[in-house]
Parts: sequence; structure tokens; C-alpha cells
Amino acid sequence: VTQDYFSDGSDKSPRYYQVLAINKTIEAIARGRNRILLVMATGTGKTYTAFQIIWRLWKSRVKKRILFLADRNILVDQTMTNDFKPFGSAMTKIRKRHADKSYEIYLSLYQAVTGNEEEKNIYRQFSPDFFDLIVIDECHRGSAAADSAWREILEYFASAAQIGLTATPKETKAVSNIDYFGDPIYTYSLRQGIDDGFLAPYKVVRIDLDRDLTGWRPDKGMTDKYGNEIEDRIYNQKDFDKTLILEQRTRVVAKKITAFLKQTDRFDKSIVFCENIDHAERMRQALVNENPDLVAQNRKYVMRITGDNEEGKAELDNFIFPESRYPVIATTSKLMSTGVDAQTCKLIVLDQRIQSMTEFKQIIGRGTRINEDYGKYYFTIMDFKKATELFADPDFDGDPVQSYEPQDDESPVPPDVFEEDQSENDVTYPETGEDRERPGLVESGVRRYVVANVEVKVAAERVQYFDAAGRLITESLKDYTRKALAREYASLDEFLSQWSRAEKKQAIIDELSEQGVFFDALADEIGQQSGKEFDPFDLVCHVAWDMPPLTRRERAEQVKKRNYFTRYGKQARRVLEALLDKYADQGVIHIEETQILTIAPFTEFGTPLEIIRAFGGLDQYRQAVNELEQALYSA
Repeated sequence: VTQDYFSDGSDKSPRYYQVLAINKTIEAIARGRNRILLVMATGTGKTYTAFQIIWRLWKSRVKKRILFLADRNILVDQTMTNDFKPFGSAMTKIRKRHADKSYEIYLSLYQAVTGNEEEKNIYRQFSPDFFDLIVIDECHRGSAAADSAWREILEYFASAAQIGLTATPKETKAVSNIDYFGDPIYTYSLRQGIDDGFLAPYKVVRIDLDRDLTGWRPDKGMTDKYGNEIEDRIYNQKDFDKTLILEQRTRVVAKKITAFLKQTDRFDKSIVFCENIDHAERMRQALVNENPDLVAQNRKYVMRITGDNEEGKAELDNFIFPESRYPVIATTSKLMSTGVDAQTCKLIVLDQRIQSMTEFKQIIGRGTRINEDYGKYYFTIMDFKKATELFADPDFDGDPVQSYEPQDDESPVPPDVFEEDQSENDVTYPETGEDRERPGLVESGVRRYVVANVEVKVAAERVQYFDAAGRLITESLKDYTRKALAREYASLDEFLSQWSRAEKKQAIIDELSEQGVFFDALADEIGQQSGKEFDPFDLVCHVAWDMPPLTRRERAEQVKKRNYFTRYGKQARRVLEALLDKYADQGVIHIEETQILTIAPFTEFGTPLEIIRAFGGLDQYRQAVNELEQALYSA
């Protein structure tokens, strides 16, 4: 209990909720509890929390030999190279079914230590009391075989303390994380993470396509592009990209993704979730076709990252690392839905039917990480298949638990993907193997039809916003903003007074953003109505108090007309005129920082020190900038 946390001398230390989780776990183990469940939302640092728990128990020699289990190679490799790196030579990854007993920290896939044949169960090469502690990452996950595999390992090492980590525990009558581990010793939810500012909030762009809403029926005797006669029935969203491929639909989705990135930033990291590997490959090609200029610069601008694609998997680390520019857009099916620490991912595209709350939360978790160094404070979800209707489910805002009650003849293991109504459409679609390469055929013998000439259009598009508590804002953006501002300021005079007194205007903008004011969205909406661009000050005054807005250029021109600069010397006057032009082009935030003096055109006026001396010193320079702002906003 008294063992210190690990510190590498940097500023990184556990956040308050991680400290609570670590301390509660250490104290429980000190009291003799051997089954512990930690529930922490995706993106809140479960693995780092686990590292600090293991570090303290290992350094104090309370637990000498530890096994960390995960179900994907990338989770194990990321853990070794990132959070667990301080363990150094004491750590190993179990490979090639070989049990080397000379280490103290072991990391492994479930699959690497178990098998269908007894001789493949490598864990039995260790004695049942070999490990003192076992940590199971994402303990909710896996198929029936995988679930039984990790449970089999835990029961073999029953004497070890066992910690389960998950963002979404599974609860069924027959299979229960809570039944095995006990009630969670600590829970930190997605809503708490957003409220605390540790997880990025999000907006949703919901796009409905006409064929998804109305369905499509082929003409009698119609054949697909490979000559296969298409079964005569109505095809709908359940079928698209599974039993029926509408090539125009894929093109429309790729066009909308590309248009969004062109309006924001074409180098924002983006993940496109598709129905299967075949769909992910077609989407990759469609995005390549829509972005020929950037693909010509680097063919890795768009890549498919799926389980069967070695080239794509090799680029996964580059997609994750903030410093790496490429790949920018990753198309995937299942591989990237969990455990991928994509801190700078700003766009999540859902072109996949998702009806499992567990899977939905995991996928949304790919966007929730914040990275201030790279300007990642929020993310956008672009939804083509109504997946975001799950936001309305009480379980999304409530306890992160999936409930499932199997019938007598059903598997006790909860499905990772929601079971749709059984029908003739219920087909298993191969993701690897020869059949995937043969157009118009799926594994069960049911054909996958490919239709090239059926037109698909956008039927409806709307942007949805979520407040600080994760609730959908259903009123108009202006009405919502007006109410949010009324909570902060009783009157226009109060707002103007605070704005005038603020040393930096950006501080007020940031505070209002945290209180739920969507400045970018407001600027888009009002800009579309007026054909002009306004800065946050005018947006606030216009929306909350119906003041006529002025553009930055209009405000700058009014200051110039008043001969404002005549009281300054020649050099100071030139600097202030340049600051005014910068404000007109880029906004108030850019003129508040002295770093602006290091770029053109200010470099023409001298060094930053020489420029500041022209005003009489740093305090006088800052006062001049403040007075310039007062002049701008008194217009």
C-alpha cells in the first residue's frame, strides 16, 4: 500500500480517477480480495492504470510473477512498447508456444497459451501457483471459444489474484463478469470522462441515403454486373454490402466523407467502419478515386487496415502515432474497433450496422481520446446506417452494462454483435479465403449480387449536437445557444463588461465552449444564412441579444476610419496596423500572443525585442494590444 507510483521524471502522473482505481485495487488485494473488476470508459487509460497497479505490487514484492492477457496482438504489442516499457528486461511476450520461466512480467494473447489440443495449452507448462497476479484486458470480449479460453486459464491459476479490465462488462444469467469478479471495485464512465474534460465530446452528422430508407427491388430477370440473375425481392439496409452491393452507394459515401474532410482538414485522421473486409476494400478504392491529388502525393493516404491485409496491419502503428502523417484514412471492419489508441482520430465514419451497445461504445471510443498538442479536443461521428440511434438507449448514459438473457436452446455467451431476426438474409459472410475474391458468391452458397447502375442519392442530412452530459440537443442551435449564454450572463452589458475586462478573449471563448456553445457550428449556420464570416464575439451578441453582427473586416475598417493610430510613433503604428490586418484575416486569438511578432510581416519591423521597445516595453505593448481590442469591440 505504501509503494510509490512509477515516475519517469516527466509530468505524466495518474489522473485523479486513475489514482482512485489504483488505490482501491491495491487496498482490496492487501485485504486479501483475489477477484477484482475495474470498469473504465474507453480512452480513460485502463492499461496505464493496470501498469501502475502491477508496478506497485511488483516493486513491493507483494506479487512477484504477473501475467497480462489480451485477445489481440496489437493490444499486447502496444502495451509492451508504451505503458509497460519500464519493466524492461523483466518482461517478455509469450511466443511460439514456449514457456520461458526466467521472467517476472509475462504478456500474452489468450490464443497463444491455449488450444483445442491438450499439448497446445502452453499455460499448463507453468505450475498452477506460478503466477501471483493475472490481469485480463477487455475481459468482456470474445466468442464462446475465447470466453471459455480465458476462463479456463483463470481457473487453472485460481490461487492468483485476478483483475478484470473492461469498458463494457457483460451480464447474462449464465455468463457474468460481475458474477466471476464481483461488483466493480471502481467505475469511471464515458459521461464522467467528458464532463471532466478527459474525453473528447462529439457531434454527429447523420446521413440517410434514399435506397437505405425505401429499399430497392430489381426488375424481373435483372442480372448483376457478373451475369448473376438477382433474386426478386425487396433489398434494404440489412442487405447492402452483404447480400447486395450497390456500387453507387459506396461512391456516395466516399464523396460525403471527402467533402467533409475538404471542409475541415483533409489530413485529419479518420476511421471508416465497414460491414466486412470486402466492403472495406471497395470503400478504400472509392476514397482513392475521390482523392487522386493526395493519393498521388502518397499512396498511403487511404489504406485498408483489416485482419487479412499484412500491408495494412503493418501501417497500424503509423496511423496511431500522432507524429506520423500517413495513413490518414483507414477503412476497416473489426480490427480497429477496440484497443487502438488513435489519439488524433477526429472522424469516425459508421457505414456498418451496429446494434450491440458493447460494440458501439468500443467503436465510439476510438475518437474519445484528447491530444492537446495536436489540437484534438473533439471528434465527429458520420453515420450512414443509423448506428447513432443507440445514443438514445438508456444504457448508453447509464451504467455501461450489456444485458442478455439466453433462451433454453441458445448459447449462454452473449453475442458481440446483435443478432438480427433470423430470415433468409441471415448469412455468414467470409472475410478471408477464396470465396471473398469471387464476385457474386458467399460462403453458404447465397450469392452476393453486385449492381453498378442503380442510382443512390442523399435523402436527408442533419448535424446533431450533444451537450456536456451527453444528451442530444433537440432544439434549434440558436435557441440552445441563447439558453446556454443566459445561464452565464444576465444581460448584454454583463457580457460586454467581462469581455472588456478579460486579459485574453480566448479564455472567455474556451469557457463558453466548455459550457456547451458550439462556435464552429454557429459560424457555419449564420454564415450560410448571411454569406459572411463572424468571430465569436459577434456570434454571441447576435444569437443571445439580437445585435447586428459585423465581420472582422468591417470592425477593422471602422477602427481605421477613426484615425486610431495617430497617437503612436511610426514603427508602433505599422505594427498595430499589421495586427489589425491579422485580426481581420484570422481573429482575435492570433493577435493576443507575442509569438505573432516572430512571423511576417512583423519580421520586417525588427526583432520581437525591438518591436516591443518601440512601445516602451512589454507592459506597454500588451496595453496597446488591449486598447486595440477595446477599439475593435466598441465599434
